[in-house]
Amino acid sequence: MASGFFAILDDIAALMDDIAVTSKLATKKTAGILGDDLAVNAEKATGFLSSREIPVLWAITKGSFINKLIILPIVFLLNYFFPEAIKVILILGGLYLAYEGVEKIIEFLFHRKKEGHEVVEESVLPEDDEKSEKTKISSAVKTDFILSLEIVIIALGTVIEKEHPLITQIIVVTLVAFIATVGVYGIVALIVRMDDAGFFLMKKSGNKGFFSGLGQFLIKALPIVIKILGVVGTIALLLVSGGIFMHNIDYIHHLIPQSVPATIAEFGLGIIFGLAAVLVMTIGKKIFSLIKK
Repeated sequence: MASGFFAILDDIAALMDDIAVTSKLATKKTAGILGDDLAVNAEKATGFLSSREIPVLWAITKGSFINKLIILPIVFLLNYFFPEAIKVILILGGLYLAYEGVEKIIEFLFHRKKEGHEVVEESVLPEDDEKSEKTKISSAVKTDFILSLEIVIIALGTVIEKEHPLITQIIVVTLVAFIATVGVYGIVALIVRMDDAGFFLMKKSGNKGFFSGLGQFLIKALPIVIKILGVVGTIALLLVSGGIFMHNIDYIHHLIPQSVPATIAEFGLGIIFGLAAVLVMTIGKKIFSLIKK
């Protein structure tokens, strides 16, 4: 009886050790996409009044958790019964990311607001402008869905490669998915509160000494960080989407010469597919508006 009990404990310990090692490996494999996820979501979580930043970020974070709860069982079931469907879903998600990335570039190049009004209009939204806030939250949650899907599938691919049992696969992928959400949005929360931390340091130091200087630096650095994240986030959207196309469409994978660096190839594919998606959407909207009339 006792030996059987200790044998069960040994099995549990071995399982936990296997989960810990595999989770570490899966996290390393998803590190790149997590960096892209951070850049994209940090850019999307900014541009609100200070009093609305944390509530908006919390709304996006809750949306991200719900995304994981939807994605995880669907991916496990599809991988078991119909693994080919995962590739199709990834490609569709890649098209959405490419569309969003190219749309941002077009918006910047051709529909940019006049200098001097840009910062005010983008960073100081009226508190009662619920529609604008909900639109940005909805966009952020949709983008998070695609990036979360990519994270889950990469993590799942890692555990499948090592031929781990089903229970290990489920636990590891679930852990990686939820740790990703906590880690990414935790860092985003720190970024968007940089100015508050700066004001706090200045107040506590009486506007004197090292901490006052540090506080001023944080306040001045925040808009620069946000602009950088906006650029990095857009590039990340195109790189992630391009990577999805290159690794999941065999024709494209074999079409690109090996001499072309992967990053350049992925970015180029993101631009090409994004332009095509924007063109299709633009034509579709015009046709829909004509039919509606």
